[in-house]
Parts: sequence; C-alpha cells; structure tokens
Amino acid sequence: MTISSKQPVRPLFLGIEGGGTHTVALLADARRHFLQRFEAGPANLRLLSDPQLVRLLRSIAAAFPHPDAVAIGMAGARNESDWERIRKAAAKAWPQVPCHATNDLETALSAIEQKNGHVLDTSMLILSGTGSCCYGRNSGGKIAKIGGWGHILGDKGSSYEIGLRALKAAVFYYDHEGVWSRLGQQLLQRLQLNEPNELIAWVQTASKTSIASLAVEVFHAWKKGDRIATDILAAAESSLVEDGLACARQLAKPKTPVHFVLAGSTILKQAQFARKIGDQLRKLWPGAVVSPLERESVWGAVILAQKLWSGQPAVEQSPRRTRKPSLPKKSLLPELPLSQVARLSPTEQRHPRSLNFDKLPLADAISLMLSEDATIPKAILAERKEIEKAVRFIAQAFKRGGRLFYVGAGTSGRLGVLDASECPPTFRTDPEMVQGIIAGGQGALWRSVEGAEDDPVAGAQAIEFRQVTRRDVVVGIAASGRTPFVWGALGEAKRRGAKTVLVGFNPFLKIPSDARPSIVITPNVGPEILTGSTRLKAGTATKLILNIFTTLAMVRIGKVVSNLMVDLNPSNTKLRDRAVRIVQDLRGVDYQTALTALEKSDWVIKKASAALSRK
Repeated sequence: MTISSKQPVRPLFLGIEGGGTHTVALLADARRHFLQRFEAGPANLRLLSDPQLVRLLRSIAAAFPHPDAVAIGMAGARNESDWERIRKAAAKAWPQVPCHATNDLETALSAIEQKNGHVLDTSMLILSGTGSCCYGRNSGGKIAKIGGWGHILGDKGSSYEIGLRALKAAVFYYDHEGVWSRLGQQLLQRLQLNEPNELIAWVQTASKTSIASLAVEVFHAWKKGDRIATDILAAAESSLVEDGLACARQLAKPKTPVHFVLAGSTILKQAQFARKIGDQLRKLWPGAVVSPLERESVWGAVILAQKLWSGQPAVEQSPRRTRKPSLPKKSLLPELPLSQVARLSPTEQRHPRSLNFDKLPLADAISLMLSEDATIPKAILAERKEIEKAVRFIAQAFKRGGRLFYVGAGTSGRLGVLDASECPPTFRTDPEMVQGIIAGGQGALWRSVEGAEDDPVAGAQAIEFRQVTRRDVVVGIAASGRTPFVWGALGEAKRRGAKTVLVGFNPFLKIPSDARPSIVITPNVGPEILTGSTRLKAGTATKLILNIFTTLAMVRIGKVVSNLMVDLNPSNTKLRDRAVRIVQDLRGVDYQTALTALEKSDWVIKKASAALSRK
C-alpha cells in the first residue's frame, strides 16, 4: 500500500481492476492525484462465487472506506447480469456509494487519453498478457471486440499460447529429429524436471498461469536466435496484428487514423516484440498511431468513477459481439413498479387455506397440497382455445422444417429443457427440433444463477444465436408473466417473424399491443400453498401444458398411430421391449416375429411394421 504526499481534494474516486492474476485498487482525488494503492489476489468474475466477491471487495473497503464513487472492471464480466452482480457486491462493501461495473477491457480503454484529456476518434487496445484480446471504440460509441474467449477457445498471441506452443514444439521436434532442442532444455530447467517424459505429468496439473510463465523462456531463446522460439513468436505477432486490424476494420474506414495501444505484460515487458507488432500495424494500416499504454490501466477505472460521480455517461455503448437485439417495451421490464404493469400475480399472493401450513399435521398437509393440485386441470381447460392454437402452430412449424423453442428461467426453464429432452427418445426426433433455453445456461439446470433471469438482452441473444426464423415457434414460460429474460427472447423472436407463445399464470398481466405474443396462455391456478413457490402448482401446470404441446403436435405429424409411439427410439432394454410390443399390437404377430422384424430394420418400428404388412 502506498500513500501520496499530496493533499487530497474531495471528492475521492476509487478505481478497481480485477484480472486473472491479481487485483489493483487505486484511490485518486478530484484532480486525479494519486493517493493510495492496494493489491489483492486474482479476480476473474467467472471464477468467484457471490460470497467470495463480497469478501474481496470488503477487503478493499477496509483500506478505502469512504470514496465518493467507485468503478470496478473485472475479467470475466461480459453482460448486464455480470455487472449487476458486481454492483450488488459493491453495495455491501460501500453502502450508498454509486458504483459503475464493467470489464477490465473497458477500464484499460478508458485509461487511453491524449494530453488534453480526449480520446482519439478510434482507439484500439491490443492486449496480450496471460490471455489476449483486442478491444476498441470509435467516437460514435461503437465498440468492437476480437478474442477474449479464454485459453481453451482463444487467447491467440498470449503468454499462455506462447508457453503452450513451446511445450508442443519441444516434443514435436524431439519426435521428428531425435534431438532435445535448446528451448526444450530451458523449459526443463525452469520446471526443475529431469527428462521430457516428466512433462506429461506436469502439464496434466499445470495451471493457465504456470503455462503462461514459460513464455519468458521463449523470449529468452528468441533473443539468442533460437529457430523454434522465432517461429513461435512470429506466429504470436501475426495473430495479434491480424486481430487488431480485424477489430479496427469494424470501427473505422481503411487509412483513417486509428490509435493502436499496446498493453499487457507479454507486450509491454518485451520492447523488441512490441516494436515488431507496431511496425506491422503501421505497414498494414496507413495512418496508424501505435504506442504503449502509458499509464496503469486501473486509472481507467478511476476515470469511470469520476464520470459516474459527475453525471457523465461512463460508457457510450455496452460491448456486444453482434448487433444489439431488439427488446420488448420497457413497460414490461422489472424496474417499473408492479402496479404499472398488472395486478399482483396470483402466484405471489398468500393462500388463505395454508396460513397455518407450518402447524398442520402431516396427513392434513398432504391432503391440502393434493386438493390444490386437483384444481389445476380445470384452470388449464379454461385456456383450451389458446392451447389448441399453439398446438396447431407447433405442428405447422414441424411440417415445414421449423423448430420449437422453450425459454424460461429457474423452474420454468428446467421444465422446458425437460420436455425438449424427452422428445428424441419418445418420438425419434432430431435434438434440434425441440430445444430448451434456460436463463444462465447449462449451470442453471442444477443451481440458481444469480440475476440471470433479469437480463432481457441475454434472452434476445439466445434467440439470435439459435438463428430463429419465421418457420419456428418460441414459447416463453414465466409463472408471473414478467421475467425479463423471457420477454427479451419473445421480443427478438417476434422481430424475426417467429410465432410466439407466452405461458404464464398471471391472468391480470397487461401487455402492450406491439409486444404481445401471438398467443397468450395464462391459466389462473391461484396462489401457491407455499407463497411464491411456483415450482408447485405453476410448475405442475407448466408440465401439463408442455406435455400437451409436444404430444399433440407429434400426433398431428404422424408420429403416433392409435395410441402407440410408432417413432419410439429403442435406445435401451426397456424401450426395445416396448418397441417389440408395439409391433405386436400393430401387426398381430408373436413376440419373436416382431423382434426379428425390428432387428432386420435397425429397430425402426415403422419399417418393421411395413415389412410385416407386406407378408
């Protein structure tokens, strides 16, 4: 920790930048005079739980208890739900202090300033440290990003990739030439290993940082003229230059001035490597200005905190890899008071029959729950006409090669994924034909993902990246009818011309006409026995409705004969036995005849049945 001797001038601004290897916090006053610095461990948001994040920020707050504004940029923070996680944690560390949350790339970009305090028309950050990324913004506020996918999918030209390629090259040339290279010798020495075979065990447990640290040996060998190291670093240079140029082309026309700023320890600590990158950028982009990042990137977080305090927009536009999807009207989003949207949903009301739920004898509690469940079918039947329309839409979509998407959060999302997953074995459908989308992705199937349901843009992007078209049907499932993730998905699906269906349990929901889905199904199943627990009656009703959607749509496209699953996929012993019995019922043959026919037809029931009918 370091303290400046300059007298602080209120207000005070705290900037925090969390990266994959360490976290830096810096306090400055209104004149941007440095006052105090603090360092902590790594802070990739994707690798921190909410309690861990709060503990990290509270450790910083112990050193900086009273800033006037805070800005936090963290590696792994990619969208609004991530930023909301950071803001909530910051509110626990600094109550009542405004906080701007973003990613560590934005803080680095914000640190790029001319002497007069203005950013050039187009500024482009080319960053290579443990990981790598190119990130830029033009004067119109447009943002472009290349890379940043992590060490498995990306990180081209990073220390990690350089170190990994060194390991691979060492064993490659050893296999081909029978000689352990000089670079290989350096790697063994650094790792305190005795011979190449020991690398196998080491690399199986090596961290990303450990592999990235080997880049130092590659640079050392390169300076001594090692041909393997030269090839590795030439490829790294080419990757960084190509990505930087690709990013610039998204923001500026060719030959217009672009300020390429080189950042990250891989570049900044290797002056000769940085010069070669700069030379290539100037050669391939006439008018390019290339310079190293002149001040520590955490200063960008300080600048963002100052902008937040002064009421200036911290960032002109949130980073997006693609066009920003269209969203439904803001009047459907959760920040407005509920009274402006609808009456309180029945799912949120207290049930008068269960006010003494915690004191009921067990037998009475069971009877109460089952008696409430018995009211569900009648409520659903009241929506029969809309459900029938939805089944027709889905069947028509299937007939023309379209798909059915379920979109939900929490229990609603899990039920959608469940129904989708049951279609391939039951009806021998392609897994793409019925798909479930859950807020928060795969991890949300078995645990809650904080804030995922509150991000409408994430819902819209899920639809965009599934390439939904007018041939498809998108069913949004939201017990209260108000889940932002679901409405984001429905809005984008509607914009793309797909049929849209809302399944919810708030019959009082008021939906603006321009955001209204093609079909709205909102049975009134009443309050839950356990107030607000929509995994109960609302969940049961959801499962019943989804059963109707897929089962009757499959009937209408010929996957059912009588009441038999003639497109069953017999993927296990139980289902093979069922397939035999189906063929028996269809053709009136004995078990062995049906079994033989199925074996000859690769266990396709329709083929086996057709073969027997010709005999």
